[in-house]
Amino acid sequence: MTIGTEHEYSINDNRFNPLPISDRIIKTICGRTESEILFGDVKLGKELQKTVLEIIPRVPADNLISLEDQLVKGIRKFYHIFRERYWLLGLGMHPTLTLDRTAVWDHDEREYYDVYHRLFNIHQHGWLNIQALQINLSYTNEKELVATYNRLRSLLPYLIAVTASSPMVEGHLTGIADNRLVYYRENQKKIPLICNRIVPEMIQTVDDYRTIQDEIFAELRSRGADILCEEWVNSSGLILRFSRNCLEIKALDEQECIRSDMAVCAFVRSLLRCPMLPLESDQSALLLLMEEAIRNGTAGLRNELGRLYNTAWTHATEDEQVYLPVIRSRIEHGSLAELIHDRLLKEGEIVPILGDMAKCLRSNTPYNQA
Repeated sequence: MTIGTEHEYSINDNRFNPLPISDRIIKTICGRTESEILFGDVKLGKELQKTVLEIIPRVPADNLISLEDQLVKGIRKFYHIFRERYWLLGLGMHPTLTLDRTAVWDHDEREYYDVYHRLFNIHQHGWLNIQALQINLSYTNEKELVATYNRLRSLLPYLIAVTASSPMVEGHLTGIADNRLVYYRENQKKIPLICNRIVPEMIQTVDDYRTIQDEIFAELRSRGADILCEEWVNSSGLILRFSRNCLEIKALDEQECIRSDMAVCAFVRSLLRCPMLPLESDQSALLLLMEEAIRNGTAGLRNELGRLYNTAWTHATEDEQVYLPVIRSRIEHGSLAELIHDRLLKEGEIVPILGDMAKCLRSNTPYNQA
């Protein structure tokens, strides 16, 4: 099973004020405004919001060490060019961003954004202040695809818990660990099928998935939004990308560094190898588990997560076992959201915390090991 990842980072000054300059950065690098460019071992691309850059590996990989190497080289190349002029910051949302300090990408692909805005109003946090870690897992046949899809949907609440990293909105703690998903699941509520409450329904065949997709397309066409009738329009926490022959996990907050992202990938891949993994499959029960994860991170699911971790360790490859201790630390000591929350209550200042998070990304050192 090959794996690819997508990483979204906010662009900041040295006080961690977000800067809507993704187009200027890309133009500085290649001399023109492009939506995506080759950038050494990675691809560097724009997102909807100009305060964010996306970094993805140039090619998927069979092992996480190779994947990590590509991504770390991309981060180093960015800092080689820009030094400390700009700072990249992970996390699921920019903790202090207000909507007047960002902007929508206004170059190519504007036609898509115009339609999205007409339907949903993209000037809200669920569009302009979200940063996800997306994991793409390959499949070889329909049987494997359906089985993996159903297992991943059951794992989503636990993955949300360990990756929660967005406890703040506009500079204020909200008491919620994963604010990104709170906003994300509401950003297209006029057409509920698109997001499907984050956790999708179980499928028996690929046709089940295509039926849901066709219903989404029919609703979009009825609203004059034919341009959005593409497989990527599905915004559930787990979607199928037939054009890439992969499953894409979309429910995860970006972490503080590449190594922590790779730890999440190791957790996922090793759990998928367990042939008899006991997981909840009932939709209502999974939605309740997801609410617990969104609100409290790992705190309310620690026992279940501990059991999953032990299973993951048993089924992990040697290279995956290199990364898994990061997940163990998240389970034992709390997700990034919980760690940020507790430290901010003690210290009262967010900028030093964000400085440490940005240094974690630059040095590729998990926050709890920095």
